[in-house]
Amino acid sequence: MSNATQATGERELALRDVAKAHRPVEWGRWLLWAFVLAVAANFAWIVAWNPNFGWPVVAQWFTAESILRGLSVTLGLTVVAMVIGVAIGLALAIARLSEDRLFSGVAGLYIWFFRGTPLLVQLIFWYNLSTLFPEISIAIPFGPTLVSWHTNDLITPMTAAIAGLSLNEAAYMAEIIRGGLISVDKGQVEATDAFGMTRGRALRRVIIPQAMRSIVPPTGNQLISMIKATSLVSVIAMADLLYSVQAVYNRTFEVIPMLMVAVIWYLAITSVLNIGQGFIERYYARGERGATQAKPVIAEPTP
Repeated sequence: MSNATQATGERELALRDVAKAHRPVEWGRWLLWAFVLAVAANFAWIVAWNPNFGWPVVAQWFTAESILRGLSVTLGLTVVAMVIGVAIGLALAIARLSEDRLFSGVAGLYIWFFRGTPLLVQLIFWYNLSTLFPEISIAIPFGPTLVSWHTNDLITPMTAAIAGLSLNEAAYMAEIIRGGLISVDKGQVEATDAFGMTRGRALRRVIIPQAMRSIVPPTGNQLISMIKATSLVSVIAMADLLYSVQAVYNRTFEVIPMLMVAVIWYLAITSVLNIGQGFIERYYARGERGATQAKPVIAEPTP
């Protein structure tokens, strides 16, 4: 028997040994899957057939007019607060990276305060702003007042909710955007300087598009968190989804079924957002995938 034939046989035996060694692992994986599916099916069966959940009540109120109005308020608050939060967060992130100590210090102080205090406290503070400032005015420093308004006329539950949610979100988005901007290779920044680009044009054309791969995933998480954070505005009598649900079960005393209505709606919204986030992440990852796939293949030298 030649040496080549003997080496081939030894390799085949080694492969068979590896296959046998992995076989118990495959069986263990299948058993684990079966166990997990059995537990999940049992849990689903218990939830579906437990009369205390009140599924007929859930079906009755799921698309009720008052619930849908609360849902529209929740979605509207989320969109407005996220847009304002991202805009302010972008400005704060740029200021935080500025070499000017005044801009950097003010941005850092803002982020420190709004990230360091609970959102619920901020919402209550904005709602009760009139106890501190009965009037809001525009005036020349240490000079005459140009125009003023009664605080209660300006700070309604809607404006208090928007102010609290958006200003708090801006602090978190500032750090997310700052992290994305830092992740861009310094060579790209130096290239924009070499081409004579202004700071603003370099951010728009080069830096921010490349930073989006790092910004999008945590921003998606923040958007989902914002959907759930809007439930806090119910404490300031803002008629969002949770407030609408509470208004119903305060009359009917069907607490669990009505809470399930809110839970299902929140899960449905966050599921749609998760799908959208996945599409956006794949869109901004196209360049990276293309660069990986376009690596040249180096042929081995012929002996």
